[in-house]
Parts: sequence; structure tokens; C-alpha cells
Amino acid sequence: MTRGSTLPAHRLSHLSGRVAIPTLPEQTRNTPSAPWLEGFNTASAEEAHATLLACLSSRRWAHRVTAHRPYPTPDALLAASDEAAYDLSAGDLAEALAGEPLPALPADAYGAAHMALDAAHAAYEARFGHAFVLYLGDTPREETLDHILEAIRSRLTNDPDKEREVVAEELRRLARERLMTHFRGAGNGATRHDAPADGT
Repeated sequence: MTRGSTLPAHRLSHLSGRVAIPTLPEQTRNTPSAPWLEGFNTASAEEAHATLLACLSSRRWAHRVTAHRPYPTPDALLAASDEAAYDLSAGDLAEALAGEPLPALPADAYGAAHMALDAAHAAYEARFGHAFVLYLGDTPREETLDHILEAIRSRLTNDPDKEREVVAEELRRLARERLMTHFRGAGNGATRHDAPADGT
């Protein structure tokens, strides 16, 4: 190599014993958020609390999610929702369960299906002392009845501590789905007897 010549940057870094690190694109801290998220972030605590209670009837959960505003992205809000749901006490779960509607059948389900479901719900409530809850957001409509009945029968074999864990996870998933549905402008996503059972 002649005097005064230069080596490419990657060869210079090799010769100097250091690894060249490529320059990363600059990341902005203030990423624009969805308009609904901006509205949620700037709403009064009472308004935000009421919005959240429509997704899950736990005052502690709603308070925690409200208190951690502002959220930079929708994913950050959903992560906060998950974290707060994981921390619910037995009393918080009981409060949330008291506000839960039963998973619904499609409106055209035949009468015998309703009778079978009512009997299954009664057996579940007799064992655990609270309503059965189940996330149905990813269940095909035609499989709703079988899915609900199978889930109830399976969970009837749980002991109370195990069932409490299952209930907590179902409530977390329901709260997350209802938040997403609510902020898409389609209501709170609750599965009610007079609403589609797919949670959408």
C-alpha cells in the first residue's frame, strides 16, 4: 500500500482491534400515538376510570391503569392492562367477576343448547361460588357452544386455587380484548347474552 493511502472503514476497525458498529437510525421519543390514545391520556381521571371499568369491573385495575398515564403507544397501554390484571387479589377478582356477564350463545342457538348451558353454569357456580368467565375472541361462531361446554366441564375438575388462576387469566384476556375493541370504536367487546359470542 502506498504512503498516504486509506483503508475502508471496516478494515481499519479490524486492524485497530475494534468492531465497527453501524449507525442506527435516530429514534424519536415522541412517536405520534393514535387519536383515541391521546384522548384517553388527556381525559380526566374520572372519565378514564369509567372507560376502563366498562372493560373490567375492578376498581383497583382501573385505578392502576389510569394512574400510569400517559401511554406513548397502544401497546404500552395493553402491557399496563396486563400487568395490573396479573396483580389482582382474590378480593379484586371477586369484584371483577361480580360484574361479568355469562359467555353468550349465538342468537340462533336451539333451546336444548340453552338448557345444557344453563345446567353447566349452575354446576360451575355451585362449585366455585361465582359466574363462569371465558374469553371467546378467537373461537369460531359455530364452535361457541361446544367450546363453552367443554371449558366448563374441564374446569369443574379444578380445585379452587387452580380455578382462581384460570379465572385471572381469562379476565386479563377479556380486559385486553375489550380495551382494543373499545378504542376501535366498536363498544366494549363484552360477551353478553344479547351480543355476538365471538367477542368482536
